Amino acid sequence: MQFEQPSLLAELQRMDAASLDELPFGVIGFDAAGHVCRYNAFESRAAGLTAAQVLGRPLFTEVAQCMNNFLVASKFEEAAAAGKPLDETVPFVLTWRMKPTKVQLRMLFAPDAPVRYILLQRA
Repeated sequence: MQFEQPSLLAELQRMDAASLDELPFGVIGFDAAGHVCRYNAFESRAAGLTAAQVLGRPLFTEVAQCMNNFLVASKFEEAAAAGKPLDETVPFVLTWRMKPTKVQLRMLFAPDAPVRYILLQRA
């Protein structure tokens, strides 16, 4: 499975935790309330945060505060409010709890999907 794959959201929704851990990029899944419910091994190693430190916690206010802005968090809010899907990739610099790290950040949301995703591909 590739970071750029068009049908990736549907694939992620069907994957179990072990399959997510096999992906070659970071995966953070969160529910409509913003709490992290999926977190793969790649992202855990890259961010230095264990699943126990992340799962169940608010993504944008506790886990990844650097994403709580108009480039990321607001995109999900706008898509949900409009009832429209979101599939957008942007260059981004992670700065929370780590030295600045450049990534490609892909945001995935569908109105009928229970989990929203942020995918992180490091350079």
